[in-house]
Amino acid sequence: MQLHIDHVTGFEYDGLVSASYNEARMTPQSAAHQTVTHSAVEVAPHPWAQSYRDYWGTMVTAFEVLAPHRELTVTATSVVRTEPAPVRAGAVATTWDDLAVGDDDLTEFLTLSDRVRPPEDLTGRTAALVADGATPADVAEEVFRLVHDEVEYRPGSTDVHAEAATAWRQRSGVCQDIAHLAIGALRAAGVPCRYVSGYLLPNPDPVVGEETHGESHAWLEWWADGWHAFDPTNDLPPGERHVVVAAGRDYADVRPLSGIYTGAGTSRMFVDVRITRLA
Repeated sequence: MQLHIDHVTGFEYDGLVSASYNEARMTPQSAAHQTVTHSAVEVAPHPWAQSYRDYWGTMVTAFEVLAPHRELTVTATSVVRTEPAPVRAGAVATTWDDLAVGDDDLTEFLTLSDRVRPPEDLTGRTAALVADGATPADVAEEVFRLVHDEVEYRPGSTDVHAEAATAWRQRSGVCQDIAHLAIGALRAAGVPCRYVSGYLLPNPDPVVGEETHGESHAWLEWWADGWHAFDPTNDLPPGERHVVVAAGRDYADVRPLSGIYTGAGTSRMFVDVRITRLA
């Protein structure tokens, strides 16, 4: 499937802003099951900008606008060819002893930051699975089922600063919260996990040439002799409708747009994602 993505983020300030310094992580990456054929990030007013890959391998556009301005707009466009989700050949055979050996490259994906730290009752349920002889793959599948079944996806029920425990307590959240919950539960059990951000085309059967309101989306990858992706919000492995932009320990590592500005005290923000299937 070939997808054209337009992601526009805008800010309107109450007064004059004298300077703005930002980082945008809005460029999809070529990976095993997707190929980026075009990408661009444009900023208005015209900035000074540079691009680099961060510690996690994400493409970052760093920019600063030094001309006084009352509005700021960041437009990321890309064309990405995606492939169907790979079919897993047989069961994942990794054992707890295999994971206990450890790998320095995976240590950071076992940390329990406040964003992903699971509540005690959820941790207890995963610990009970391990005690009953469940394999890492069994625990992963059960955590995904549990979080999907017990936490309602409800837009607006939390914000980007929310912690996983809050979503569990109120049994509602957005894709960011659901991914954080599953990540925290698996890390607490000893399974390395990383947070993945990107885009999702909501329509499972999109019409070629038809523009659709898309979504910034979050899912995860868990480690068992290789990375295995899963979208706990939609209870399925990511496929052709998922586009990967970034991966890290949690949302803080992959924020689409972050920065600071000087001048006016408050701002209003809008985000618009549109996705068109080209082929």
